[in-house]
Amino acid sequence: MAQIDEYFTKMKEHGASDLHMVIGFPPLLRLRGELVPLDAPVLTAESNKKMLFEILDETQQEAIEKNKDFDKAYELEGVGRFRCNFLYQKRGIGAVFRIIPTKILTLDQLGMPEVVNRIANYERGLVLVTGPTGSGKSTTMAAIIDMINDTHPKHIITIEDPLEFVHPNKKCIFSQREIGTHAVSFGKALLVAAREDPDVILVGEMRDLETISLALTCAELGILVFGTLHTNSAAKTIDRVINAFPSDEQAQARTMLSESLKAVIAQQLLKTKDGKGRCAAIEVLIGSSALASIIRDGKITQINSLIQTGKKQGMQTMDTHLQELIDSGKITKEAAREKAIDKSLFGAE
Repeated sequence: MAQIDEYFTKMKEHGASDLHMVIGFPPLLRLRGELVPLDAPVLTAESNKKMLFEILDETQQEAIEKNKDFDKAYELEGVGRFRCNFLYQKRGIGAVFRIIPTKILTLDQLGMPEVVNRIANYERGLVLVTGPTGSGKSTTMAAIIDMINDTHPKHIITIEDPLEFVHPNKKCIFSQREIGTHAVSFGKALLVAAREDPDVILVGEMRDLETISLALTCAELGILVFGTLHTNSAAKTIDRVINAFPSDEQAQARTMLSESLKAVIAQQLLKTKDGKGRCAAIEVLIGSSALASIIRDGKITQINSLIQTGKKQGMQTMDTHLQELIDSGKITKEAAREKAIDKSLFGAE
């Protein structure tokens, strides 16, 4: 048993989302959004490197020494799986670990609007799940994929860095690929994915032009493509996709996106009013001919109005959902203001 496994066990017991191993501090847990030190010795350059290298094989150790950072997944039997990021910084080597729930939660358990359930029945197109780091994007996508797995006989390819949720074959068959282990890059994995007879492709992160462009191409080919971006609203998500392309290609990108985009789910996590947990605030944009026209014409400022008028179709703005969470007593007005798109709706600071 590796020495760091003790901290992973404590992380699970405390219900923490992340473990930070930083030189000059004891191991730190992220609990309900706050960093809390464990009752453990302060980490030194030597002790931290010894603990972290204990869970890396020789090839992985060489990779981090060469590249100065490294991602992988780590599994501790009886405790869980962890997404690991190792990095060198001023004081020496450090790492951050995020726990990956062993049980895939349902959309209902996650408190997702009913309209998100319908996305599992889509046959083709692009669905984007967006939000800041740590907002639960991977958890939401896993829940949608699990719902497809329960209801449709399909071939699902996931391309992740690292591989997070491991899906059992229920009605679907899975090809789960990890960057660095099973594929060189997101771009190269996507380039060949269309030849592998997929019904659904999940792209762990759309972080560059090549990945975004190929995801759009796959969606145009009639595949249902899920991807994530680090944006906090539907309008900013569409801007981010278009602006990833050079200016002389943006008109074509708008056309491709207008034809392919089926939904945007933007989410943020907030502390609950009782301080005992966190809850998600969700913005939902559903594809339509009106949305396609807005994207083609570059009139992104109209998206918020489109969402507001699309309530019957299940759409909701981030600020509307924040107000609902205040009204139901789940969050405070101060917490809502911090995450709001239009902060003036929640009073002066």
